[in-house]
Amino acid sequence: MNTVELAQGPKARAAAQPEAAGPNFASRSVPRHLARGAIGFGLLVGSIALVPVAGPATLLAAPLALIAFRGCPTCWMVGLAQTISRGRLERQCADGVCTLTKAHPAAKGP
Repeated sequence: MNTVELAQGPKARAAAQPEAAGPNFASRSVPRHLARGAIGFGLLVGSIALVPVAGPATLLAAPLALIAFRGCPTCWMVGLAQTISRGRLERQCADGVCTLTKAHPAAKGP
């Protein structure tokens, strides 16, 4: 056992550990993300709408929509929010309480 860890306590150990980042569904830009959404929703709606015309084989396009969405339509919506807020918001955690605040202009990276 490490004696330094015992002397610091659980709060110091928790602060020393890096934060686990959640899933990232963001794209490089908003237009790129909107294009992925248009492709995904187009494939999804098209695969269902074309069943009476071309038969059930058109349902094979539905899994391609999930690739465009990087999961489900909800994942795409979360990614849209992440893409829009990238660089504008930052999460700050202190004493087990996390808050979402505006990022400082000097803190923005390239």
